[in-house]
Amino acid sequence: MAGALGVGERMKRMGVVAGLVLAHIVAGSVPAHADPDVLWHIVHERCDVPPGAAHAGIPCEETDPHAGYAVLKDREGATQYLLIPTRRVTGMEDPAIIRDDAPDYLAHAWRQTARVNRRLPRPLPPEDLSLAINSLYGRSQNQLHVHVDCIRPDVKVALHWALPRLGPGWVTLPLDGHPYRARLLASSSLSGVRPLGMLAREMADPAHEMGFHTLVIAGIVLAGGQQGFVMLDDRADPHAGDRASGEDLQDHTCQIQHFP
Repeated sequence: MAGALGVGERMKRMGVVAGLVLAHIVAGSVPAHADPDVLWHIVHERCDVPPGAAHAGIPCEETDPHAGYAVLKDREGATQYLLIPTRRVTGMEDPAIIRDDAPDYLAHAWRQTARVNRRLPRPLPPEDLSLAINSLYGRSQNQLHVHVDCIRPDVKVALHWALPRLGPGWVTLPLDGHPYRARLLASSSLSGVRPLGMLAREMADPAHEMGFHTLVIAGIVLAGGQQGFVMLDDRADPHAGDRASGEDLQDHTCQIQHFP
């Protein structure tokens, strides 16, 4: 894991990381000046442990080396979780996320909505839940992490009213003051859908374009009553103050749980 570092140096580094974990547990709650590799250190040095190793003090709630992800409870909000690759994957701009053999990160992340529900007095339906990956300009950490949490009530309402216009092609749907694009995923599961690959295939130069984009997946009830998803995309425009932070469409206080 830490390779050529001496035992003392490894212990020192892990102690620093542990302090950051206790202070922040992580990503959205890590201050802007903090080490942008905190998430990587947590998952790589404290969660991705060999089979049979002692698990005392490991901060991740789940680590699946075969599937290639770990799950961490974020300190911000009572219900927010992060799904994080166990290999080094920087973010939206990393070509590894759209390889044919890449882990199905968003499908794995959607399954973590069950953890969100276990922290609530009553479980929420899929249309109250969401996933978000921020762009290169809208994130604090240089390790891919999928935010899993409740959707903002006003965003749910906007998606409901937009449903008649949504289909397999993109339509413009302004949200949170930014020009998001929205398209419908008429599937009851995200397994095999791979929205990251769908987004990349529409780009002339994904290697240079993907990092500008944020991706949000929200549950929705289709016209016939079946479960579906809405895929939301925004492109960062730093000069216009748009950091393409799809996490802003989530509500880490989960106010939607109080709606009838």
